[in-house]
Amino acid sequence: MKKILLMALVATVMQSCNQQAEKTGYINNTKVVTDYTVMKTAQEKWTKRNEELRLELEEKAKQFQSEVQGFQNISKSMNKANQEKKQNELLAKQQQLQQEQQIRIKAIQDGSQKEIDSIITTVKDYIREYGKKNGYTYIYGDNESSNILYAKEGLEITDKVLEELNSSDK
Repeated sequence: MKKILLMALVATVMQSCNQQAEKTGYINNTKVVTDYTVMKTAQEKWTKRNEELRLELEEKAKQFQSEVQGFQNISKSMNKANQEKKQNELLAKQQQLQQEQQIRIKAIQDGSQKEIDSIITTVKDYIREYGKKNGYTYIYGDNESSNILYAKEGLEITDKVLEELNSSDK
């Protein structure tokens, strides 16, 4: 009986020692995403493309509005058949412009999302490897919704990981 109790006590002590040896840390996901230079570059690129598209589409809309205004100025001097024909042409052109706008905006959104998803995957893979290399049992992620409500000081490794992540891309 004493042997069983002694073995149970040894097993409990060993389990407790194993638990104490586990290395834990956490990363502020939002900070990693906003301060990772590759992500910043991608966001700047897609913001620029979006702005260029917006300006281009605005110019096309102004040209179309000018064409509509021109038609309105001369429509009273046109016969009914020509008015209807021109109205139908303008309506078709408007629909074409709207369709082009939707297609091009979707292309930018899809391209942006694909690149950002790829970067996030790269960051996750890097953190996984960082954890293995540095002997972590767990690395938690924290974000705006505060998944981690309390952590012992010194467990946040965001800055270390960011520094290595950013330097690995140079």
